[in-house]
Amino acid sequence: MQSRGLEPEFSAAAVAQANGINQPSAESGAAIRDLRALLWSSIDNDDSQDLDQIEYAEVQGDKVKVLVGIADVDCLVAAGSPIDDHARINTTSVYTAAQIFPMLPEKLSTNLTSLAEDQERLSVVMEMIISADGILVQSDIYRARVVNRAKLAYRSVAAWLEGTGPAPARVASVAGLDRQLKLQDQVAQGLKRQRHTRGALNLETRQARAVFDGGLLVDLQADTKNRAQELIEDLMIAANGVTARYLDSKGMPSLRRILRTPKNWDRIVALAKALGENLPASADAGALNAFLLQRRQIDPAKFADLSLSVIKLMGSGEYVFERPGQPSEGHFGLAARDYTHSTAPNRRFPDVITQRLLKAAVSSQRSPYADADLQALAAHCTEQEDNAAKVERQVQKSAAAMLLAPRIGQEFDAIVTGASDKGTWVRIDSPVAEGRVVKNFQGIDVGDHVRVKLLHTDMERGFIDFSRVA
Repeated sequence: MQSRGLEPEFSAAAVAQANGINQPSAESGAAIRDLRALLWSSIDNDDSQDLDQIEYAEVQGDKVKVLVGIADVDCLVAAGSPIDDHARINTTSVYTAAQIFPMLPEKLSTNLTSLAEDQERLSVVMEMIISADGILVQSDIYRARVVNRAKLAYRSVAAWLEGTGPAPARVASVAGLDRQLKLQDQVAQGLKRQRHTRGALNLETRQARAVFDGGLLVDLQADTKNRAQELIEDLMIAANGVTARYLDSKGMPSLRRILRTPKNWDRIVALAKALGENLPASADAGALNAFLLQRRQIDPAKFADLSLSVIKLMGSGEYVFERPGQPSEGHFGLAARDYTHSTAPNRRFPDVITQRLLKAAVSSQRSPYADADLQALAAHCTEQEDNAAKVERQVQKSAAAMLLAPRIGQEFDAIVTGASDKGTWVRIDSPVAEGRVVKNFQGIDVGDHVRVKLLHTDMERGFIDFSRVA
């Protein structure tokens, strides 16, 4: 972390500031609505305590009103304070297989600024009125005091929604929560259909999850996105779009989250051609999504691998500063012109910046940031996000190298995830690991499926070396 400009420890001043904060914000006033009586709930990872968002939905005639409440971090972390300085340097929490390095002190992120179950908290609320066919017809943003009535977990909620498991205990015990979640799921599915109609890409991603037994790392398993994760993702995408448009309508600058038109579109075209499909010569999100949907139906077992190849070839998202009324490059993968990050302020600094901009806009105040500062922050947040991702990958590689050390000489099925002058890289699935092909790599490219033999591992440096099996 230190070699990449990230601070693994909080400064003494930040620790002292955190020690002096012992209560959630008691701020009140006419501008803060009282929404504590609503049946709010959260869905997150099984072990997550840094809860950034809660959701609520209610039928209004032939439409549904959806509220997304976001933890008010700014109310306890003042701009320019020692904790804010640490968050500004790192810009994100760093999640490694060995340890989590939170952007904010855990006293805040997992408690006083977390939307914890049965605790009163301040939030910034995105209100959305959505039609029966998933079209956003009206929206607003305001501040409110809320209470999370149920802290739920992705896996158990997904199993229940998909009919493969019982209702989670909290869903069964809180009256009306089952109907509430099914309504949210219904709305999320409609929002997703509309996004895909506009050309948003239908991709299946896998994250490596560290599995421990008695404190010892025993595996890195692939975590595939489930129905509950999609529910939250679809509502957050909608909320982030509402945020971007709200700031623009109020004449407020913003940090937009963009994904540029892929520079490697020709390689995506070649990838499709190798599977017997044709894509246009110029980048076209709609055509690419139609191809992805078709491949999911034809070969669902290999769709995650195809998704990974497309994601690698599309490149990374980035933060950019935008003045109000300025044309936006948009997000190619989401087919969204207006998009920002606003829904995870306990974990990402761009969301804290956006929250401060929103609170200023809601109260008709000027931007708390100068344009030049926002422009510099956009570049810095993009750079630090990349640095944090490199740290996470490095630790994961070391963990994978440790797990694979006893398996030298074994063969694995793999997919090529990178191919350039710097080297050729493949990913295997058991354990989830990425390594370099150091022998017989000629003639293979991103997306190719190959057989490889494990030659060497180096846990300290995270090296995993393979040879392609002829």
